[in-house]
Amino acid sequence: MSREIISTSQAPAAVGPYSQAVRTASLVFTAGQIGIDPLSGQLRAGLEAQTRQILQNLDAVLKAAGTDMAHIVKTTIYLTDMAHFQAVNALYGAAFTAAPPARSTVAVAALPLGALVEIEAIATLPADS
Repeated sequence: MSREIISTSQAPAAVGPYSQAVRTASLVFTAGQIGIDPLSGQLRAGLEAQTRQILQNLDAVLKAAGTDMAHIVKTTIYLTDMAHFQAVNALYGAAFTAAPPARSTVAVAALPLGALVEIEAIATLPADS
């Protein structure tokens, strides 16, 4: 199976030895995204700002891979506090209004750079890719 490393300046650069995403013949696997602004390189302040930035970052990485948010089949959300579930769920739900992907939500002790939320995704490629 062939694989292609995906990288775009429209999303934050990797902060470790990993790729923003990997594309195979039919799927794209994104790295977990935290709410880093790709222009400033800084983590956004607050849960809602981080969640919005994450969704923008995911969109940018997926577009660089030749797909988009509508083709996401599975996400995993990592929260440092399950009390944040409702707020993240509302913003997430606004991004996936029709036929939302399968999803898992996990509570974790901590995330990189003190982030409050992280989201990773698996997407299919459009039929014409």
